[in-house]
Amino acid sequence: MIETRIRTGGCACGQLTFTTRGEPKRVGLCHCMTCRKISGSPFSAFVIFATDQVTISGDFRGWSATPNVEDCFCPVCGSQVFDRDSGSEIEIRLGAFDEPNLFTPTYEAWAKRREHWLRTPDLISYPENRGERTS
Repeated sequence: MIETRIRTGGCACGQLTFTTRGEPKRVGLCHCMTCRKISGSPFSAFVIFATDQVTISGDFRGWSATPNVEDCFCPVCGSQVFDRDSGSEIEIRLGAFDEPNLFTPTYEAWAKRREHWLRTPDLISYPENRGERTS
């Protein structure tokens, strides 16, 4: 019998939590202006699961910069925890997991906005959204 990997995480105050089951679809970084602004960091690091692999518990609020993606956060502590798209995926911030070093990014989006001091030679690099590669 194959054992399904379970991972947990949540916001800083613990009010909003999640559980993931199985392996993710992909792991990446994003340097777009929305990710930079909502995180206060030069990029966002995330893992993407199918929606049916994730269970969310607790209260959350959402905000949308685009019609297809809702950025979800804890209304108590303000932690950015996950994004939902209008399809079948959920994007969870790597820093929201209870354990570090669970995932390693394989690609970066919006590389044209990457800070010049950040070196990412081992990642597939897309100048904007995933599509055309630069390296």
